[in-house]
Amino acid sequence: MALPYKIATLLYAFNERDDVLLLERAQEPNRGLWSPCGGKLHTDVGESPYACACREAQEELGISLAPADLHLTGIVSEHGYAGQAHWLMFLFEIKPRLVSTPPVHREGRFEFFPRAALDWLKLPQTDREQIWPLFWRHRGGFFAAHCRCHDDGRFDWLVEQSSPAKS
Repeated sequence: MALPYKIATLLYAFNERDDVLLLERAQEPNRGLWSPCGGKLHTDVGESPYACACREAQEELGISLAPADLHLTGIVSEHGYAGQAHWLMFLFEIKPRLVSTPPVHREGRFEFFPRAALDWLKLPQTDREQIWPLFWRHRGGFFAAHCRCHDDGRFDWLVEQSSPAKS
């Protein structure tokens, strides 16, 4: 069965204390769970991942960014996520530190959390088990990973490139 391919960006934003900004999602996918904000590329107009990330930062966080304000930390592809679609996600860290929590948005509410809070927050399973560990290990560097999602709920992960930040 052929599935649609969806392309999205995720934005990893931090404040001066290095707390991470997360969105408690009010809509699917991942309704009721905490994750970075972001959104789908406007593929019909040829939008680039960087342009999408800048647009999403303006729409959801209320901040204007240029591509130079972003660091591409990772690319994650998911084959058959939830049996509904294939996903290609570009994970960007926003370089400028946020000074306040963005207001509630149609996508959900925002809150800053220290890194240790990710151990107990309600996160999507793949975020908790794979994406966050990959992000932390490669923060300032780059990774590419592929996930094959099975109908029985299993996930097979393959790290296709790993370039941690140089100390």
